[in-house]
Amino acid sequence: MAVGMPSFVRTGQIGDGREAACAAYVEGHTRPGDIDAALSAIDTFAYKKAMLVNVGVEKGELLDAAVRRTDPALVLELGTYCGYSALRIARAAPLARVLSVEFSAANADVARRIWTHAGVADRVTCVVGTLGDGGRTLDALAVEHGVTAGSVDLLFIDHDKSAYLPDLLSVEERGWLHPGSVVVADNVRIPGAPGYRRYMRDHQGTRWDTIEHKAHVEYQSLLPDLVLESEYLGSSG
Repeated sequence: MAVGMPSFVRTGQIGDGREAACAAYVEGHTRPGDIDAALSAIDTFAYKKAMLVNVGVEKGELLDAAVRRTDPALVLELGTYCGYSALRIARAAPLARVLSVEFSAANADVARRIWTHAGVADRVTCVVGTLGDGGRTLDALAVEHGVTAGSVDLLFIDHDKSAYLPDLLSVEERGWLHPGSVVVADNVRIPGAPGYRRYMRDHQGTRWDTIEHKAHVEYQSLLPDLVLESEYLGSSG
């Protein structure tokens, strides 16, 4: 993983083909249309074949719980990777539409393979781009995918840690959240998103109501991590 991190930062993939191998493993070891089996296969691959940088089992259960509490109609995800978290969201909210933004076209292809095999491709869509590209992806979400004022019920953030806060602010500025919208952010401790955490603390009880969930970095039990779950209270608090 350490050797592959420069490649991951640059391309979104570790560089040894593990992401495509994960999709092939899911396709080869599970029957089509079985979300539970697809998720289990990804976890098995990450534990036994090659580490993956998705949300993982422990933190995935925190995401599942937030999704069920929110009961969303529309979920926006920032960071697709292999499609694991979007698959968890689709399982926890079977009536929701999920839009997942991913800068790596190769990752998008991997995720779509897994979603198609698991039978959720009709309600989970990958949009290739970034929210920091000068408005192109934000405009595409609005014009091509129907994201409108107050329409995002749940936002899951798990991409470039330095983009957590600016991308959240972009979503806020577009007015896509409504009072009661929930934002879940992974890896707030490791690798860390200190500016995002500070923003939530600075606006606690006025703009946001945040719970910090203690957990561990994905697929191991030694390194501590934080998942932040924040309910939007509205622009005026």
